[in-house]
Amino acid sequence: MCYNQRGLYATVEGIDIMYKYLILAAGLIGIDQWTKALIVKNLSIGDQIEVISNFLYITSIRNRGAAWGILEDHMSIFYAVTAVVIIAVVYAFYKYKSEHFTLHLSLSLVLAGALGNFIDRMRYQEVVDFVQTVWGNYYFPIFNVADMCLSIGVVILMFYVLFGDKLNEKKRKKKGKYYFE
Repeated sequence: MCYNQRGLYATVEGIDIMYKYLILAAGLIGIDQWTKALIVKNLSIGDQIEVISNFLYITSIRNRGAAWGILEDHMSIFYAVTAVVIIAVVYAFYKYKSEHFTLHLSLSLVLAGALGNFIDRMRYQEVVDFVQTVWGNYYFPIFNVADMCLSIGVVILMFYVLFGDKLNEKKRKKKGKYYFE
């Protein structure tokens, strides 16, 4: 491991690892915003397209809260939480720069999810949701790519919290070689 002149960590090959994960987050934000733009342009609120019968639908809705409309019309709470998440993620990237890639991947996903929905809240004062899944008689809350990033990122982060010490020890034994980077 070495540090470049900006203080960001890099591999011996000179690739800024932090940048790789920020580029991943930016790409996921781009996909999130692109899919939402397609929905806004092509579907009216309430329109539905069946993708897989009795399982997966594209359903255009707007959400002024979180899942199931929790905290509806309390944008200031979402702005504050998003700011805290962004600060925490950037800090964690810097502080835990030599940790296993699972931590960095989870942080990238959480950052992408938080910013993807934050952009909607700033632009529309609501979030564009469109992925609807049905399991028997249960209708899961309609979600979007940013929500997927957040959910997957949190699951990976929980995995890292439980098993990170073992992962980091294996990584150190490999003398600084990364599994993913």
